[in-house]
Amino acid sequence: MTAAPRLLVADLPRRGLMGVVNVTPDSFSDGGTYLDAEAAIGHGVALAAAGAAVIDVGGESTRPGADPVDADEEMRRVIPVIRALCARVSVPVSVDTTKAVVARAAIEAGALLVNDVSGGVADPDMLRVVADSAAAYVAMHMRGTPRTMQEHADYADVVTEVGDELRVRVDRAVAAGIDPGAILADPGIGFAKTADHNLAVLRALPELAARIGVPLLVGTSRKSFLTRVVGDDRAARDDATLATTVWCFEQGAALVRVHDVAGSRRAVELLDVIERATPEGMAA
Repeated sequence: MTAAPRLLVADLPRRGLMGVVNVTPDSFSDGGTYLDAEAAIGHGVALAAAGAAVIDVGGESTRPGADPVDADEEMRRVIPVIRALCARVSVPVSVDTTKAVVARAAIEAGALLVNDVSGGVADPDMLRVVADSAAAYVAMHMRGTPRTMQEHADYADVVTEVGDELRVRVDRAVAAGIDPGAILADPGIGFAKTADHNLAVLRALPELAARIGVPLLVGTSRKSFLTRVVGDDRAARDDATLATTVWCFEQGAALVRVHDVAGSRRAVELLDVIERATPEGMAA
C-alpha cells in the first residue's frame, strides 16, 4: 500500500506563492547570485519570511538553450541548501529537478515536493521515486529539453494540446501511485511555447484546469514573453509579473511561482481585501 502523502495541495494556503531559489550560475533571472550555499539559504529564509507558501530550490537552469548539469553536480548544489532550509523555515521545501536520484536525495534531506519540468518524461524512475516517498509532485508541460524545446513550439490548438498532454502526464503519475490530491499541473509558460502561445494559455487557465483535472501551478515570473508588452528591463518585467500573478489567481491557479515574493504577496493581499469588501468598505 502506498503511504499517505506528506503534503497535499489542500494543505497549502489559498493563492499560495512558490518562492524561487536558483542555485545556479546561469539562471535567466538571477544566475550566479545564489550559487553560494549560504547565499541561497539566506535567500530562501528571506522568501519564507516575505510570505512564500513553498520554497523551490533548483540546481539546473531550464532557460531556453541551457546546458544540462550532471546529477552529482546538481546534488552538490541543492542538497545542503534544502537540508538547511528544511531546518530553518516552517513552509514546505520543493526541489526543482528532472532527475530521480536528485529527487530522492532531496526528499531524504526534507523536501516535500518535487517540481519536475519534464512531467516525468526525462527520467523513467522519477514517478516511482516520488510515489515511494509519498512526496507531492508538480508535472509540467514541456516538449523536448530546455536546449531544444523552442524547436517544438508547434500547435494547431495550444490550449487543447497542452491540456491533453498534461492530462496524460498526470494520469501516469497517478498510475505510478502518487496521490491525486498531492499533484499540481504546470502548463509550462515559456517552455516550447511562443509569446502568443503563452498568452493563449494564460487566457484559458480555467479551461486547462478542467481539462487536466488537478489544480494548477503557474510560473510567469520575469519571463521573456512579458517584454513583448512592457519592454525589456528588470523593473518592467517585475511589474508585468505582478499583473500575471493576480490574473493567474483570479483564474483559479492554486500556486504561482515567483522571484519577488514580497511584491507578489502585497498584490495578493490587496486582491483578497477587494474580494472580501462590503458596501461599507473593508471587511474585518
